[in-house]
Amino acid sequence: MNRIRVRIQILLGHIERPSKTDQPSMEFFVKRNLLILLISSLLAPPAISARQRRPPQATGPRTSAATATARMPDAKIQTRVLANGLEVLVLEDHSVPLVSVELAVKNGSYTEPPELNGLSHLYEHMFFKANRAIKAREDYVQSIDQLGIVYNGQTHEELVNYYFTTITPNFGVAMRFMRDAVRYPLFDERQFEQEREVVIGELDRHESNPFGYLSLEMNNRLFHKYPSRKNPGGNRQTVHAATTEMMRLIQSRYYVPNNSAVVVTGDVKSDEVFQLVGNLFGDWPRREKDPFAEFPPVEHPPLEKSEGMVIRQPVQNVIIMIGWHGPSIGKDNPGTYAADVFSFILRQPNSRFQRALVDTGLVTGVNLGYYTQRNVGPINIVAQTTPDKARAAVRAIYDEIDHFNDRDYYTDEQLETAKALLEAEDLFDREKVSEYTHTISFWWASTGIDYFRDYLGNLRRTSRADISRYVTTYVHGKPHVGLALMSEDSLRQSQLNQEDLIGNRKENANRANR
Repeated sequence: MNRIRVRIQILLGHIERPSKTDQPSMEFFVKRNLLILLISSLLAPPAISARQRRPPQATGPRTSAATATARMPDAKIQTRVLANGLEVLVLEDHSVPLVSVELAVKNGSYTEPPELNGLSHLYEHMFFKANRAIKAREDYVQSIDQLGIVYNGQTHEELVNYYFTTITPNFGVAMRFMRDAVRYPLFDERQFEQEREVVIGELDRHESNPFGYLSLEMNNRLFHKYPSRKNPGGNRQTVHAATTEMMRLIQSRYYVPNNSAVVVTGDVKSDEVFQLVGNLFGDWPRREKDPFAEFPPVEHPPLEKSEGMVIRQPVQNVIIMIGWHGPSIGKDNPGTYAADVFSFILRQPNSRFQRALVDTGLVTGVNLGYYTQRNVGPINIVAQTTPDKARAAVRAIYDEIDHFNDRDYYTDEQLETAKALLEAEDLFDREKVSEYTHTISFWWASTGIDYFRDYLGNLRRTSRADISRYVTTYVHGKPHVGLALMSEDSLRQSQLNQEDLIGNRKENANRANR
């Protein structure tokens, strides 16, 4: 899972509740996964996605020859595991006197059957509310707002994380509040009722957004047996019926040291961090049984057949989305590296994929993406077009898919350039270490820190054969879901049908001959 993919997931692929000093930039559900990121990038062409920040000339042959042999330094993360199982990860960066403290918990929608769907998200809303220290009016709590500490939380499919960013002298204060918030929450009934209504309001706003239907339909069809496990926001009815006792249930299962990590980045010294974390969290009782041994994640069954559907909503343009089951961390790690490299190649303006679809005017934007997950990561193509070109655009997309394994679909220079630029992105992202903190947490939860440490090396070793295996295993000839979001008028104009959306040329030919 490359740096860019993680950045996409962090910036636009999670449920994020603004802190007191932040203003929301878009509906939290529209931001909740890679699918909606891609839609957003298509609807706002001037905006450049994290995977497209490099200037076009950076993909030319001269650049590839110069950069392909370069080796970016790996992030030097120091780690330690306390006796109770709590992992501590530290990345020192003394360039500015700032420090970020983050608590990462292996929780989120992949732990949620329907009757619990949304409780991880609701718990996140309660994290910074009343706890033992606040009730006792301890001095350090009274000064948090005055100290300029920025804090927030995020709920993903396989991770819930909470973080503070502040100046270095306030590091101890931030650590103490993190300790009290995770270990001694009070779940005040009045505050709980308020936050429950806030979450329900977010769900209501999501339901009023036409693009939410596209994400929901893809989720429900791609993961048809266990859709709640891919829905971090949650179910409205479940959230409405939630109680503080259910919050205690989530706490007892997942908010335990042997299911959590403390990530600290910035102007700190590793030894001092390890000592302070040990003092504050060392006596946190571990859970007797691993929560994932007692409550194992589900196995998402493969799709039995391809499915197509037109979603009718009052939108002007046409959004096409095609989704497949992709590789899972722990089951096919090489497939994830190949997915990253191939996706990056196809995203470049000079790729055959872009030239065949964008330069011809069939679509105004198109992206291929893979979202890293331990529990089945989806592969998605998302494109925007107009009603008069929709049918031709879909056919052209499937034609490009058919050629993914052609020897000349991309050049050796494009392959090496993609790997070099992905490494450069890793270094670029470390420039803002507070954001990089979230990346480390995401990797720790979904992939494991060893995957993180070995990522760049495995990326460099990705070959044409690896990419071919990835395409053959997960894309070519595999059942998939094809969706189109458009208005009734656009549907009549386009004459797009379900067979088009799954790339069934034979059936369409039969229809034409009848």
